[in-house]
Amino acid sequence: MLINCPRIPPRAFFILQSFISFTMSLDTTRVSLSPNPRMGTTMTAGIRPGGNNLSTAVTTKKTRRLVPRMQGFQNLMPNRVREVLLVSSLYDAFTFEEDGQVSELMLKEYARLNLRYAPRVRRVSTPAEAIDHLNKGQRCDLVITSMHLGDVDPAVFVHEIKADHPDLPVVLLGYDNGELQKIISNRSDLGFDYVFVWTGDARILLAIVKLVEDAQNADFDTREIGVEVIILVEDSVHFVSSYLPALYAELTKQSQSLIGEGMTLSHKVLRMRARPKILLATTYEEAEYYYRRYRNHILGIITDMEFPRGGKIDPKAGVKFARMVRRENRDVPILLQSTEVAAAIEAEKAGVAFAHKESHKLLAEVRQFMLRYFGFGPFIFRLEDGTEVARAYDLRDLRKILETVPAESLKYHAERNHFSTWLKARTEFRLAAKLRPQSINDFPDLEAMRREVINALDEFRKMSYEETVTDFDPETFGKLSRFSRIGGGSVGGKARGLAFLNSLLRQYDLRSLYPDVKIIVPPSVVIGTDFFDQFIEENDLEALGRGGHTDEEIRKRFLAARLPAELTWSLMTLINIVEYPLAVRSSSLLEDSQYQPFAGVYETYMLPNNARKLQHRLDDLCVAIKLVYASTFLSEARNYLGATPQRPEKEKMAVIIQQLIGTDFGGRYYPTMSGVATSHDYYPFGPVKPEDGVAYLALGLGKTVVGGEGGLRFCPRYPEHLPQFSSVEDVLRNAQRKFYALPMDIPHKATHGHLEPQQYPVSAADEDGVLDLVASVYSPENNAIYDGASRPGAKLVTFASILKHKTIPLPEIICDLLEIGRETMNAQVEVEFAVNLPRSREEKPVFACLQMRPLAVASDLEQVDIESLPREEIFCESSRALGNGRIEGVCDIVFVYPEEYDRKNSRETASEVGAINAVLKKEGRPYILIGPGRWGSSDPWLGIPVDWGNISGVSLVVETGFEDLFVTPSEGSHFFHNMTSFHVGYMTTNPNLGDGFINWDWLRSLDVVQQSANGLCWVRTTEPVL
Repeated sequence: MLINCPRIPPRAFFILQSFISFTMSLDTTRVSLSPNPRMGTTMTAGIRPGGNNLSTAVTTKKTRRLVPRMQGFQNLMPNRVREVLLVSSLYDAFTFEEDGQVSELMLKEYARLNLRYAPRVRRVSTPAEAIDHLNKGQRCDLVITSMHLGDVDPAVFVHEIKADHPDLPVVLLGYDNGELQKIISNRSDLGFDYVFVWTGDARILLAIVKLVEDAQNADFDTREIGVEVIILVEDSVHFVSSYLPALYAELTKQSQSLIGEGMTLSHKVLRMRARPKILLATTYEEAEYYYRRYRNHILGIITDMEFPRGGKIDPKAGVKFARMVRRENRDVPILLQSTEVAAAIEAEKAGVAFAHKESHKLLAEVRQFMLRYFGFGPFIFRLEDGTEVARAYDLRDLRKILETVPAESLKYHAERNHFSTWLKARTEFRLAAKLRPQSINDFPDLEAMRREVINALDEFRKMSYEETVTDFDPETFGKLSRFSRIGGGSVGGKARGLAFLNSLLRQYDLRSLYPDVKIIVPPSVVIGTDFFDQFIEENDLEALGRGGHTDEEIRKRFLAARLPAELTWSLMTLINIVEYPLAVRSSSLLEDSQYQPFAGVYETYMLPNNARKLQHRLDDLCVAIKLVYASTFLSEARNYLGATPQRPEKEKMAVIIQQLIGTDFGGRYYPTMSGVATSHDYYPFGPVKPEDGVAYLALGLGKTVVGGEGGLRFCPRYPEHLPQFSSVEDVLRNAQRKFYALPMDIPHKATHGHLEPQQYPVSAADEDGVLDLVASVYSPENNAIYDGASRPGAKLVTFASILKHKTIPLPEIICDLLEIGRETMNAQVEVEFAVNLPRSREEKPVFACLQMRPLAVASDLEQVDIESLPREEIFCESSRALGNGRIEGVCDIVFVYPEEYDRKNSRETASEVGAINAVLKKEGRPYILIGPGRWGSSDPWLGIPVDWGNISGVSLVVETGFEDLFVTPSEGSHFFHNMTSFHVGYMTTNPNLGDGFINWDWLRSLDVVQQSANGLCWVRTTEPVL
């Protein structure tokens, strides 16, 4: 990458090419562009490590994607009745609709089921109008016709429709009179799909719509996820016309009452689509057809005693059908209905239930039958003689009772598949399918079967909670639910990414792929944005967001304010059940979006959560939450928002309260290592390709990496290929010297500046016994570095035991996560993680996923000819550049001259850079920023610690090395992530290593606009540099 001196007559320009499409390789004098999607084929001195076998790369394990618990439910009921054509006189239509009552009923019912469109009823008066409507190609899903069609016979009308539209359902709805009786007696020859009698119950139209939809969707829904069907065998039009609406009402009511625990509102709505389907049969042959077709998905059968069989009325057809089913399947619940009391004896002999059709208690008896045999009621544990021993109302009760229920009762229900039936009624089809094929003979004894059922329930409930963000419940949080929410509104971008990541771990079955590692998202509770809005409004804090207040003033106002009482009560409940250190993290609406990620803009605080008094722990948590809320209004956030098209008032803050991963080492709490990995490497080296990704790893908490202070850089696909450790001298120079940990003695009611990790020398980790897990030893006598910590000598953080000797499959897990993230987000991704290695062999290593967010990577393409540029007219050259797009019209350069720069004054320099940035931004003048070390580093000794607000108007950032410090690209830092999202050009040079150069003499010869202490200078050219 070259930057031209503004002396060439045609105006110079500067273009940064995305490394996704074009890469750069450097010889000793030139940079050339090539369409090969990799970079660095010619290595600069000291990059290639010696002695490594580079032919073998880490391959990702073949992830087996599991079906999410709710997947498939959204696909149910693909065939819906949206347009109904009612063919009737105006009077008949008025009678059917009862002055609009039916339309309103339909709207309410469909709103409850979350079906997007309630059926729209269009009325025409004559068959001719109906045929004309259909022939015009207008949508029609169902035709309902009355008897009175003028001079047209209904039988002729239906045949005319079926001739051109054979699959269009046509239903006859008439009054109970002689004409209708004649049609009913000959209905098999008429062509109507169904015939019903108007009984005065307005729900009949809704029942007709549902019956048609059930018939059309049964095949798909049973095949997709195993939806159950109820076969209703009844040939009496009068009876079914009054019975069916009541049956549907009861079925809907029972289904709604059973939607299970751990469900969000959207999941409950989807579950209602999985209610059992009712299939109406009017003959023996039709009933047998339905039974054969859906025999593995039958919830129950309700049958009349007398109906046609073999073309003739058979007074015992119902009991014959019941016996046929019983011979093949003794578990299917069957209810025999008849007007003859004597039929009860036949029912008893056949082993089925009985209900008298003329009883005024018929619907109550049907309800009891459904509750007991369809699984709609509580699970009643019984003994063989029918004695009740316990009741379970939900999965939680069932799990608890199974521990102690007598083995005799367990045997009784298992032999009859009662567990499976009860679970299917609750639309838990997968769990039911898992339990149903198992019989008592599959286990050595009943206690083994008991443990298997309990384990299946435990695993299923845990999976159910992992697939969604559930409402916070102290009884399940941390045990079943690892991701919960308090309050309404949005959970924000960061929490959304965490919840998504949590579901991916389940869907892709990563835990079973790496059984020796505990892969988790730490237990987390999210406070929704509604509480943020309430907090701001109740404490009159909105004016603080308009500016005119210092950050310290804003923090004081927020700390003096009160959190909503409802939130405080929930936090008290939470703090009473969690006894581990906590990270209190921001999760704003705009955070971790693909185009403006707001990485590191808002605050994160850490709490030891170890005070003896519960109230003190609650107070500390409330302080941290208020400070996170306050960070929404601080100058850095306002400056960042000002550089985006977003309006400040649109931003809202959710808060994540998350377990801090690590171990308490006598007052210092930290994980073995933390890191960041991205799926795209902007600086590939050796065999590495951009799509192989890159990771940064550091001992202790992740602030070392995300703060831009360093960390070991490696490609997870080539973990032994380490440019930073290419020689003994490189290892001695680049090995980590300090790490971050949380002090466990933070005073009560500590505020900003105290609720943050502190830095310790690596020797402290050696005292804690952690260094032995990740260190190598330097032997000065041999000038050699040996893996492991058993030899005498100075210990260095190299992670050789992991990257080289694979004590934990860290590179493989990272590769899989990046691949899954890239596939599911359709974008390049970044993942933050922490790893805690156990103290004993009985424990598993923990890999904790802390964040996943999309990376902003653009890919505009343009070929640039730079071969013709004379070297003497170039003031900056780099083999390592990042960026994309055309940058033009830049005349201002702000630089820090390394020879006059004193690192101990770096914070003052950062403030002065911020002041210059404010002036240039106000004037709308983009600029180039050049300086030693890492821009944006949180360690002032590694570079100038600007935040994004200090340089938000910059177009190109150039970093150059110190004499004693080799600058590596800070790709893992939040600061770097923000630069990429704003498409800021980025270059690094290390002239002392022969990697690029900067023409300082030319820079210092330009017209000075402002000059400050510590080598800071602002210059301006007469012609654009870019």
